[in-house]
Amino acid sequence: MADLGIARVTNEADAANTLTRADLADVVHRRLGLSRAESAGVVERVLHHMCHALSEGHNVKISGFGTFILRDKGERVGRNPKTGVEVPIAPRRVMTFRASQIMRDRIAKG
Repeated sequence: MADLGIARVTNEADAANTLTRADLADVVHRRLGLSRAESAGVVERVLHHMCHALSEGHNVKISGFGTFILRDKGERVGRNPKTGVEVPIAPRRVMTFRASQIMRDRIAKG
């Protein structure tokens, strides 16, 4: 997987931070030389296309990163843990993420 120029976490205080859209746009700005507005637009368009594909029922696979997988779960019977009463749980669609082997290896190395 190519290095996108994203800063590495160097201490525990930074480890609590989250990579945001603005961070991604900043990387695009620095690496590709686009204006900040253009970079933010590129990030927004990529995320929009991913969300649109998922909302249309398609899985999204990004090589070297992972796959966003949609699953339809059927109706089932659950139980209220406090009262023990059975409750029907409606069918629904859920999204899961499965990291690629490259990503899992990189995370394992730290």
